Amino acid sequence: MGGSMMRLAAMILAFWLPAQTDQPGDTYELVSVHDTQTESEGSTGSTHDQDSLQERVIAVRDGGLILEYDLPPGTSEDDRARNWQFPVRVLKPANGPMQLLNEAELAARVDKWLAWGGLTRAACGHWGFSWTAYRIECDPKSVIRLLETYDLRPGELRDGAPFRDPGARAAAALVRTQDSSGRAIFKVELAIDPETVRRERAETDVAVAEINRKPVTLETALQAHAKEQIAGTITITFLTDAAGQVRRRTRLTRTTITPPGGRTETQTSTETLERRPATRRPAADQGPTA
Repeated sequence: MGGSMMRLAAMILAFWLPAQTDQPGDTYELVSVHDTQTESEGSTGSTHDQDSLQERVIAVRDGGLILEYDLPPGTSEDDRARNWQFPVRVLKPANGPMQLLNEAELAARVDKWLAWGGLTRAACGHWGFSWTAYRIECDPKSVIRLLETYDLRPGELRDGAPFRDPGARAAAALVRTQDSSGRAIFKVELAIDPETVRRERAETDVAVAEINRKPVTLETALQAHAKEQIAGTITITFLTDAAGQVRRRTRLTRTTITPPGGRTETQTSTETLERRPATRRPAADQGPTA
């Protein structure tokens, strides 16, 4: 009887105790994989991209976490020269967007990056092309938008909690299940916002036109897509670990686009972001706090 009561008490305690949180020195590998398949009445195409970042917890404060993001160990000097945004330090508040902490350092790197590429400030905000199209970004704060795509701390994660996605028409409720090992899984399905898709397609047109030196305005590009019929869904799945922290997020987007009198295009996009523990540094080697 005593043993049963002790086991019951332990189960209750484990249920009510908060999940293990990040600690100073914890280091994670963030791996992002993006696969896209497009079909349009007899023709198909696909793309595959994979990127990774290293995330390190610098400090834990009442207002949130101080995090450092950097390129993976072993990154070549040339690749580091191309990515002036890293390393970067941010404050991740308990609520609200990330805040850049080393803006002056990044601003100094921009000038070195432009000189390395043989560019001037006049090129900032424009588009270029090497292996792929890229925007010549010179604003240090722009790194926040990139880091947000790697953020696996979605805020409130519980059964029935409302969840919003920038590409969705409205919020929907999370549904909790679990896998065979008992780890919690949270899933939500949302309806695509057609206007968001139209704007993304128009912005792509503007970038391509600039690269081809036949510029068009965003307004003109938006008008070209105004009569397209756009529908689809976004399905997002969060897999947690035994401590309740999100370890993998999968975002599956299915979009159907039908222009007036044209061919229907169906696009399936799968974005997987995984957060893998790397090392936990000793408490005496926590690094700077800002």
